Amino acid sequence: MKTTLNNIQYIDFPVVKDYRGNLAFIQEGAIPYNFKRIYYLFDVPSGAERGGHAHIEQNEILIALSGSFDVVLDDGESKKKYTLNRPATGLHIVDGIWRELTNFSSGAICLVIAEDVYNEADYIRDYQEFLSYKKG
Repeated sequence: MKTTLNNIQYIDFPVVKDYRGNLAFIQEGAIPYNFKRIYYLFDVPSGAERGGHAHIEQNEILIALSGSFDVVLDDGESKKKYTLNRPATGLHIVDGIWRELTNFSSGAICLVIAEDVYNEADYIRDYQEFLSYKKG
């Protein structure tokens, strides 16, 4: 299946509201794949960018646990910017989509729920190579 930006979606996670503080949770069945790795980005310097790659066979969900940041997604034909700033909302990025993370606020934390363990062979890190890959 050729993935496009039409395959990108927000996922709202359940929140238990309480006067002592809210609790959001993610459990089995809440996301459209089984995950094997969770990692997070923090202390991103002002003006720095993260991402700059696509995955061949991996879904990911990005969540702004604290602060905010922008996610610029590119399917090889069009681009769209998503701003993440709510800890109970994730952005589901399917395979075959180039991503760049920019505009991190001070104290921003980006949580990533990855479908599989780290595998360098799954990454496309060169944009021209990505465009060739998308053309098939």
